Amino acid sequence: MRAMVIALVMALSLAFPCWADDAFKEGAQNVGQGFKQMGEDTGQAIKKGGKEVGKAFKKGGTEVGQGLSKMGKHTGQQAKETGKSIGEWFKDMGKKTGEAFKQVGRDIRELFRSD
Repeated sequence: MRAMVIALVMALSLAFPCWADDAFKEGAQNVGQGFKQMGEDTGQAIKKGGKEVGKAFKKGGTEVGQGLSKMGKHTGQQAKETGKSIGEWFKDMGKKTGEAFKQVGRDIRELFRSD
């Protein structure tokens, strides 16, 4: 009897060796699918976060660019006004210097005429 039970167990284990193997394969497959899904979810989260960060940088960059543009225009206008005022000063000084030389010439002419 004992020999028959051993023979039966051996026959069954030879006939159905894939039971344990199938369970292991299914478990490993589930674990693999879990890792795959977790990787996809993580990738999607990183992608979404990257887009949000990119949009924030774009918006911030646009605001900074507009601020610099306005500041540049304002600085340019001030430089233009300063240039105009310096130009006016040189123009006035040139006129005054010219008038002074004219007056000196008149005075010298008068000096020589009065004798």
